[in-house]
Amino acid sequence: MAILEVEGLTKKFGGLIANNDISFRVEAGEILGLIGPNGAGKSTLFELLTGFYPPDRGAIRFQGHPIVGLRPDRINRLGIARTFQKLKPFQNMTVVENVMVAAMQHTANPRKARTQALETLSFVGLLEMRNAHAKALSTGQRKRLEMARAMATRPRLLLLDEVTGGVDQRSIPGLIELVGRLRREGMTLILIEHNMQVLMSLADRVLALHLGRKIADGTPTEIQNHRGVIESYLGAAYA
Repeated sequence: MAILEVEGLTKKFGGLIANNDISFRVEAGEILGLIGPNGAGKSTLFELLTGFYPPDRGAIRFQGHPIVGLRPDRINRLGIARTFQKLKPFQNMTVVENVMVAAMQHTANPRKARTQALETLSFVGLLEMRNAHAKALSTGQRKRLEMARAMATRPRLLLLDEVTGGVDQRSIPGLIELVGRLRREGMTLILIEHNMQVLMSLADRVLALHLGRKIADGTPTEIQNHRGVIESYLGAAYA
């Protein structure tokens, strides 16, 4: 069953068409990779799916229900959460307090929010850092905190924006393993990732964008051999 259905999604900013008639489906439990050069429309697509921008045209259905026009907080309560490429935790709050803020999307009880936050931090491997201030974390740890904050809102669909971007090579295997654990827990994921080795090892299917349009949709092997993807993004050397 498709957990997410997108039909004809279009978004313009003045004369720029950021997303142009994009359609796709995401099956429950699937990992969909999203690739394309800078300016392809990947982040704009995330903004549309989470309600931060209204589309100019098109439909989005989550678990069979239309969500276009709903506020971001309402879409989050329905079960869609995302991480951001630019990490902006509450710097002077502790790690557990950062996650508690997200957990309070579903409870007004601080004790329950703290319990859920601690469970989530344990899952992402940050439990020992729970009382540290967010500003003291490394980039890799902040990536985990960003995922913990999204997970604390109890999503069924999680949008991950460059999980391994900007982290040192030693941190990448642990982040890959964490994404794999999310999948084994039954989470459906859409993953923007420029590290092709990481993306191809995780994704069941890959959607390629270029200049706001969908140019390919297929298995990792199909995408790596797609002429349009090679020309617009991967390059002849990668091929």
